[in-house]
Amino acid sequence: MKLVIVGCSRRKRDTATPVPALDLYEGGCIPQLRRRIGHRQGLRRQVRILSAEHGLIDADRPLLPYDRVLTPERASELRQNAGAVLARYGTPTGVLVIAEPAYQDIVREHLRDVRVRFVDDPRDWATASVVLDTWGWP
Repeated sequence: MKLVIVGCSRRKRDTATPVPALDLYEGGCIPQLRRRIGHRQGLRRQVRILSAEHGLIDADRPLLPYDRVLTPERASELRQNAGAVLARYGTPTGVLVIAEPAYQDIVREHLRDVRVRFVDDPRDWATASVVLDTWGWP
C-alpha cells in the first residue's frame, strides 16, 4: 500500500456543515490531489491529512473550517500521536509527504523504515504528480 500525507492549508471551504477533510482544504496542492483521486474511494483511503488542529486524519473525516497555526508546541503534541495513527494502517510500501518541513517533522521519525519522498513546498504539484505517476495513481 502507498500512502500520501499532505499538510493542511490555511484556506478552507466556507461551510457550516462538516465536509470530508480532502474536500475542506483549498490551498497547497490539495485541490489538485482532490481532482486527481477524489472520485476514487480506494485511493482516498490512502490519503492522510496532517492538520494543525486535528492531527493526522483520514481524507474522509468530516470537518468544519478552523483557524489554527502549527506552533512548535502543537507540533510536539501531534508528533506523540502520529506514530499510533500510522501504526493503525500497517506499514506502507511507499509514502509521499507533501508538506512544509514543520509538518514533515511530525511524521518523519515514524517513517524511518519506509521509503519516503518529501516535497517541501505544498504547492509543488509538479513534483508530487510525478511520484503519483510512478505509483500508477491515475
